[in-house]
Amino acid sequence: MRQVTVLGSCGAFPEPGRACSGFAVDWDGFRLVLDLGYATLPRLLAHWPDGAVDAVVITHEHPDHCVDLHGLFRMRLYGDPGGPKLPLYCPPGVLDRLGGLEPDVDLHAVFDVRPLPGSHRLGPFELTGLPLPHYVPNAGIRLEADGVALAYSGDTGPTPLLAELGRDADLFIVEATDRDGETDRPTRNLLTSAEAGQWAARAGARRLMLTHFWPGNDRDASVAAARLAFGGDVLAAEEDLQVTVGTRAVPSG
Repeated sequence: MRQVTVLGSCGAFPEPGRACSGFAVDWDGFRLVLDLGYATLPRLLAHWPDGAVDAVVITHEHPDHCVDLHGLFRMRLYGDPGGPKLPLYCPPGVLDRLGGLEPDVDLHAVFDVRPLPGSHRLGPFELTGLPLPHYVPNAGIRLEADGVALAYSGDTGPTPLLAELGRDADLFIVEATDRDGETDRPTRNLLTSAEAGQWAARAGARRLMLTHFWPGNDRDASVAAARLAFGGDVLAAEEDLQVTVGTRAVPSG
């Protein structure tokens, strides 16, 4: 099995019945989590009830991308004391942010922290984290294994590095916040769905998944806007959607 499961698709805060940013990757039994924003941990446990993950990758310190990592920390600290440390790949601000929630315990008791941006060998993957523009340090994630590439932007403004991040990716997961007034800002730290389609096209990605929808936005309209620029398949991230990677299989969920 080689698939991506959407744990959450909202930016900023979750809509009813949804969660914020999070994805679970199962690659022939190797379990990897990309981001754990608000309300993602219960959804992760619904798919993997034992909570047994092999590694976690967090793109940046904003709580809609990382706050439920603290729940996983407590699950490991109190539910599996003395167990092996969980590899955690993240920019340095993530631990600073989570450490403020419970300063009397040490996150390093559970996590073996590896820095991002940077390159690492991670299970079956070559992981590359590229620095992308946001309000805080953010690492776009590229995972490569067996000639297949999966890429995820985290949160980002427009940058040529997006074309490098998603180059020839089987699946390129790109934030499409579509926040009112974003394109008028002097410094861009988020994308529109139209821009997500443009960057996926420049990258030569095969499939595009839009995510990080601003609560209340019309997701069908976002997909339509992305399709004007991107000729491949365009998916909207939906909670519990499962997408096979590395084949021509149709997504299920």
